Amino acid sequence: MMRKAVVGALALLVLGAAGAAYLVERVGVTPRALAPYIEKRTSGHNPVIVKAGQVSAALLLRLDRGEAALPADFAITLGAQAGAVGVDAAGAIEVATPDALRAALAQANPGDTITLLPGVYRFGGAPLDVNRPGRASAPIVVRALKPGSAQLEFDLMEGFRVKAPHWRFENLAIRGVCAEDRYCEHAFHVVGAASHFVARNNTITDFNAHFKINGEQGRFPDDGLIEQNTLTATRVRRTSNPVTPIDLVAANGWTMRANVISDFIKGEGDLISYGAFAKGGGSGNVFERNLVWCERTLRGVPGQRVGLSLGGGGTGAAVCRDGRCITEHEQGTLRANLVMGCSDVGIYLNSAARSSVVDNTLLDTGGIDVRFATSSARLDGNLVDGPIRSRDNGLLHLEDNRSTPLWQMFAGYHPVRNLFAAPASGDLHWDGGAPGRASGATAGTDLCGAQRGKSAIYGAFDDFNSCLVNGAR
Repeated sequence: MMRKAVVGALALLVLGAAGAAYLVERVGVTPRALAPYIEKRTSGHNPVIVKAGQVSAALLLRLDRGEAALPADFAITLGAQAGAVGVDAAGAIEVATPDALRAALAQANPGDTITLLPGVYRFGGAPLDVNRPGRASAPIVVRALKPGSAQLEFDLMEGFRVKAPHWRFENLAIRGVCAEDRYCEHAFHVVGAASHFVARNNTITDFNAHFKINGEQGRFPDDGLIEQNTLTATRVRRTSNPVTPIDLVAANGWTMRANVISDFIKGEGDLISYGAFAKGGGSGNVFERNLVWCERTLRGVPGQRVGLSLGGGGTGAAVCRDGRCITEHEQGTLRANLVMGCSDVGIYLNSAARSSVVDNTLLDTGGIDVRFATSSARLDGNLVDGPIRSRDNGLLHLEDNRSTPLWQMFAGYHPVRNLFAAPASGDLHWDGGAPGRASGATAGTDLCGAQRGKSAIYGAFDDFNSCLVNGAR
């Protein structure tokens, strides 16, 4: 496919506009995907060929991605917030040292609230095991009274290893501090019987998979919630292990809502990373109202960054929920998410049956791919700075979406991106008016929790001011 794309790109020089447009659509490769391939294929040859490859790759990237800009510094209502979530509990168990926290986890009973007093808590050695079950009416809570006041430093392969149901973690600041990135795998490993897990308003930094969720011995941690967290990294992850801040395998009924996920860059191995995925034969998982900014501060690094995915890169049959993975995911929903700044596609459906992709905004990505005959998706109301494509016989049910044809990307023309004031820096105010739809009002809430207006607008939000902590700037 890529070899054909190289030939196709060269043919653009000699074909007329109509023929060039047809060829590009036929080949189906975005400029941002073609550029590194050309550079790789021309490397190791004589200096003239190498230079030609470098120049061609740079031109393709500039046409597709435009000029890089520094991200704007403003407070957004997504991700971890300065105000605490949860309720201050009378009689909370207060802890002030790492050993005290380990002891409180080992002795916790339904209804307990474990409160970390302000300070820095550094952990090495064994994971923090969470094995005592809470109840639906009496969950066990681990929290700080003020967000960021309790800073947990994990020099651990796994931080909290949660194997029991009905636990909540709130208002924590957690950082991986391993000398080598391969040793800081997960801040949370939610496994087996750990159903109804909740993480809210936490800031989690420098892990390969901030949340790892999977089954164990035929039990699966279903019905979890990851809400209003900030998940990021301060540097490229120097590891060949999977890099995916929310890595969900074989679990059902999870909701990932209002999180900020950014700068998840895998620096070794296959160089492929994801912001979040659900795979392994799970079903009914929902990604809604998240901001996924693949390359916010870490830019210009080789590799492929994918925003959100149902199916990810596939799963070995032995760890799939049904032991076969006939499909990677069933009945998943991606709704009102903003995905931007990705070197690969913004949304990727891989063997994901009966998926719903509704009211998302994708900017500076390779668009949306629905891949393989086992994938089927209904797409409606999406605003996509890039193409929406079926690959390898994926089934698309296209309703009313607004996207950019592939040939326009090769021409450096981005009509969707141009709807915004300065998208590369994160200023997503409309430049000349919101893109209205002919259909009636969009139901529900938008990216930042505002009620959708009476007039239907493509994408994740009506007015970006609702996403800013202090409103209009």
